[in-house]
Amino acid sequence: MAENFRAISIGEMIVSNTPDDVLVAYGLGSCVAICLYDPVTKVGGMLHALLPHANSQQNGNNVPAKFVDSGFPLLLKSMVQRRGERNRLVVYLCGGAQLISAPNFSDMLKIGQRNVEAAHNALKIARLNIRNQDTGGNAGRTVKLHIDTGHVTVKSLGQGEKRLD
Repeated sequence: MAENFRAISIGEMIVSNTPDDVLVAYGLGSCVAICLYDPVTKVGGMLHALLPHANSQQNGNNVPAKFVDSGFPLLLKSMVQRRGERNRLVVYLCGGAQLISAPNFSDMLKIGQRNVEAAHNALKIARLNIRNQDTGGNAGRTVKLHIDTGHVTVKSLGQGEKRLD
């Protein structure tokens, strides 16, 4: 079967049940990718979020997938609409690296860490548990979700590709 790579840009999400689709978030730095997969219906989705929260001026209306807090509920809703059952969803979380660091670096600027925390909070509210994650550190990542199998792979800068199970 030929793989059909579907790139997910910053502020986007894709949900698919096409077996040869591979959802890919290239070059995650401080961004996070939240991957959901239903192993029975073989529907999977990925959100590529840039920031943890939409502020009052941005409130997520224009590009809700840009923010974890407004994008994740949309991903979950889209999964359910495509016959993904909440109680069967397998969850993976990747990204949230700290690419910029300096002495006395403000916690406010630790976007990667704040994105991971926002993702954990959103998943807790949704009562979903993370099966596995590859977060933090200081290297970029590329994340792939294979719709036919539900396997999630992560390739970090300077390291090989590994499968999260």
